[in-house]
Amino acid sequence: MISTREMNFNNKCCSNIILSIFFIFLAEFVCCDALLRHHEFFVKEASYTRLCETKSILTVNGQFPGPTLYVRRGETIYVKVHNNGRYNITLHWHGVKQPRNPWSDGPEYITQCPIQPGDTFNYKIIFSMEVGTLWWHAHSDWSRATVHGAIVVHPEPGTRYPFPEPYQEVPIIFGEWWKEDVMTVLHEFVAFGGAPRDSDAYTINGQPGDFYPCSSQDTFKLNVEYGKRYVLHIINAVMNEILFFAIANHSLTVVGADGSYTKQLTKEYVVIAPGQTLDCMFEANQVRPGGRYYMAARAYSSATSITFDNTTTTAILQYGGGGSVLTTTSPIHPSLPYYNNTTAAFDFLASLRSLGPLLFPLNAYDKRIISTVSINTFPCNNNWCEGPNGTRLAASMNNISFQNPSIDILEAYYHRINGVFGTRFPQKDPLNYNLVDPPFRNTVLVPINGWAAIRFRASNPGNVYIFTWIFINC
Repeated sequence: MISTREMNFNNKCCSNIILSIFFIFLAEFVCCDALLRHHEFFVKEASYTRLCETKSILTVNGQFPGPTLYVRRGETIYVKVHNNGRYNITLHWHGVKQPRNPWSDGPEYITQCPIQPGDTFNYKIIFSMEVGTLWWHAHSDWSRATVHGAIVVHPEPGTRYPFPEPYQEVPIIFGEWWKEDVMTVLHEFVAFGGAPRDSDAYTINGQPGDFYPCSSQDTFKLNVEYGKRYVLHIINAVMNEILFFAIANHSLTVVGADGSYTKQLTKEYVVIAPGQTLDCMFEANQVRPGGRYYMAARAYSSATSITFDNTTTTAILQYGGGGSVLTTTSPIHPSLPYYNNTTAAFDFLASLRSLGPLLFPLNAYDKRIISTVSINTFPCNNNWCEGPNGTRLAASMNNISFQNPSIDILEAYYHRINGVFGTRFPQKDPLNYNLVDPPFRNTVLVPINGWAAIRFRASNPGNVYIFTWIFINC
């Protein structure tokens, strides 16, 4: 028989043990949760072999592409960047709105001075309404050619996608590869005032694919199971080219773009400009065991007098259950639109629609801002310029080219330092806009002699970088 005193003692012991176990689990949960929200990026040179040649490239953590960040909608994460490279650098979190946190946005000389070699910088990245696919990349010179990676934003706990739950989600990053050092390519076209030399290859997840020399053994392969659904988190990290992308014998259903949901759009191909992202779902519906299908991407270019990289990068979608067939059967090729098929390109782009609901009324506005983007020609200061008729090329917005200031613009704004930036924008009546369900995008394609209307709410105080990537081939 157990006395009351003994029972109380035993109960207290049990309570203490349970409480101790609870705190151990709580400590582990908090520790793991903290680790998930804190990341370290080491910017450093690494040796990579592509197209039969080996060279040193700038990477994050030695990876090309860089590490993928997985977050939940509404979370805040921290990334500590150590610059162990040879050049100044900043990192930009492309499409992350960073509410009231412009100091961590990342554009060089806009929201911060660059991180110098040997220094570190702590980024606080605040996610708010974004969901789906975004990406991060270097925002200084041409470092982003190799310094970039995916950001996958999952819904909040307890919520679901507005489309069937995928069996697997896979980042697909389009990149570009030069045999020459990318900084040499940059310095070359800046010095001579012409267009950058064409790349030697496009890549899918860092690999050129079967159609390039010394590449087929490392072609990226995605293993799938019949009857399963997959979501591709597609990112165009190419420097200058708009791309067509397709998977042989598989339709792609777009369910998101640039970090927001879209109405479902099913196509045999998609179009994606540099900086843009797409969430594309497909079903592994081919019944042949061991079937192999190319995923392929190549450039869209409507310019007739400008050269471009007209090669095709590939990855392989392969079904299980084929045994030795996986290594002996040639993959089936997809049908991609021709390089200059403008109708195909803009038929896709014009078909994207926002899922809604709208964040604010689209039939009213407080201010119109008109911005003209162009490539201008300037007289040559020497006899070496490679622009049209011996001129130099320079991109501009409203006929103003950007020059790096001596202090970052955000600091000049907060400390009211004059002479660093201007505030004048022209105004003009609008044309016929889609006021019902325009897509919600962070990167917009403007064709030659064309236009795009962008409506936004000024709800994030600070300096926001509005900039252009000029694709001279489109």
